[in-house]
Amino acid sequence: MTATPPAAGRGVRATRALLVVFGIALIGLGGYVLTETVSPTRYGGLLVWLLGSVIVHDAIIAPLVVVAALAVRRTGRRVPGVVVALVQSAVVVGVVMTMIVVPEIVAQAKGPKNDTVLPFDYAGRLSVMWLVIVVLTALAVVAYLVRTRRQKSRESTDQV
Repeated sequence: MTATPPAAGRGVRATRALLVVFGIALIGLGGYVLTETVSPTRYGGLLVWLLGSVIVHDAIIAPLVVVAALAVRRTGRRVPGVVVALVQSAVVVGVVMTMIVVPEIVAQAKGPKNDTVLPFDYAGRLSVMWLVIVVLTALAVVAYLVRTRRQKSRESTDQV
């Protein structure tokens, strides 16, 4: 069992307590704003949306992030945590954007009543977005790895 200095323990406890109080205050503010600005007849739709967001997170986003981390770790070498975080962040951004765009693709496939409502090629733009995410993530990973290699080589030549 590792002992933490008493001052550090008190600071962590105080910060944690402050964050809990702040969180409770925000929940209270949200409840107040909800009761003052949303009609009670719309609570059902709001509840469905909130439950749907929890289900989407737990059934789609979280498993994809775990799969991305496992895929990165299966490369056979030790992968830095920063690389895993970059890939996971890219997956989260891509999945969230996909979930935003898919309803538009479905509505467009059904044929809108007004052609000006969904005027773009959303499927094509979604594909381009994924390509951009993959390229930017790859560039960020390469930049990080090059930078860490340079730092390591600089440290090794400084010690000689």
